[in-house]
Formats: sequence, C-alpha cells, structure tokens
Amino acid sequence: MVVLFTIVTILVYRLAKKIYSINSLLLFHPLLLTPSLLILLISLFHVPANQYLDASKWLTHMLGPATVAFAVPIYKHLKTIKEYIGTILVSITTGSLIAIFSTLLLSLMIHLKYDFITSILPRSITTPIAIEVSKEIGGLPTLTTVFVIITGMVGGVLGPKVIKWLSIKNPIAKGLALGMGAHAIGTNKAREYGEQEATFSSLGMIFAAWITVLWGIFLVPFLMKLAV
Repeated sequence: MVVLFTIVTILVYRLAKKIYSINSLLLFHPLLLTPSLLILLISLFHVPANQYLDASKWLTHMLGPATVAFAVPIYKHLKTIKEYIGTILVSITTGSLIAIFSTLLLSLMIHLKYDFITSILPRSITTPIAIEVSKEIGGLPTLTTVFVIITGMVGGVLGPKVIKWLSIKNPIAKGLALGMGAHAIGTNKAREYGEQEATFSSLGMIFAAWITVLWGIFLVPFLMKLAV
C-alpha cells in the first residue's frame, strides 16, 4: 500500500502540474488541485484518510531534508546577502511582525478558538518550518498547512498586482515582498520577473522562516497569554 499510494500521489501531482501549465487559473494550481484530486480518489475508492496518511507519510518526512536544502541558496548568494543584509533583516522582520499581529488581531475580532489562532499565526512562512512553529506554540499542523497554502496562493495572485499598483521597480523590493508574502509560490512568481528578483524572494522566504521561528518561541506565547 505504501508503494501504491506513493505512486498515486506523485502521478496526481504530475497531472496537476501539467494541467496548470496548460491553464494557469488559480483553481488549477498544483497545491490546490493535487489535494482535491486525492480527496476525490480516496473517497471514490472508500480509502480511510488515516490509512492514506500512514501509507504516504514518508513523503511528509521529506520536508525535513527540503528545509535543510534552504542552505544552498544562502551559500550561493552569500556575497549578495552581505551587501544587503540590513535591508533584508529590517524588511523581513517588519513583514513577519505585521503578519503575526494582523493575523492575531483579525482572529480575536472574529472570536476564533485558541488552537485555531495558534494554527494560523505561522501562515506566512514556508510549510516545513510553519509546521514546527505550529507544534511549538500549540497549534494544529494540518490546519497550519492549509493556511500556508492559502496564504501563498493569495499572495502569488495579488502580489504582482500590488507591485504594479505601487509602481515598485527595484528588483530587491519585488523579490523580498514576494518571498515574505507568498513564500514558495511567491518565489515561483518572482522568477517571472528575473533572476535577481527570484534570488531575493528565496532569501526573503528563508529569512522570514528563521525570524518567525524566533517570534514563535518568544513573542507568540506572550501575545497569546495577553489575548486569553
């Protein structure tokens, strides 16, 4: 069953990518279409969700090596990082704080439960690290994953429109904004602008993850105590 479910998952993902390459509508994005198709398949064949999760969990474990692989672009662009380290740290720190405070404020306004709020707070960073932050602050990793995907997709769609509306020309600003606001999906969008934008989007995504880990350990528990 492990081999079967793994092959099915990979094939469905490849199919979703193919569909998205033909028609780039938001609804056809692989991160949205793949789970939708998998849910449809396991429902049609009456496969229990827990059985599917157990059989395909090694794919989830691959998130660990994927996280470690973030060191590659950092090493590759070390010279660029040193040159613009101040800009990167100030902008990403500000962006991550805004993401946390705005999420917390909106969640309190609509009276969400504690575990729901802690699951949403890490939504603005890449999935592997968001899951760990969610666990650390008492959230539900599965729910966190859903909101990370939603955040990335919304940021990937609206990000370029905001950049155009604000007439942002600087490639560093474009890249950092997309990486901070839409992590992996934003980085994919940044590649459409150019190599420099993609580089800084990758760096923005990585630094946002690191900084949010610190917020998750020190700031979020304090804010949740005040909120509760």
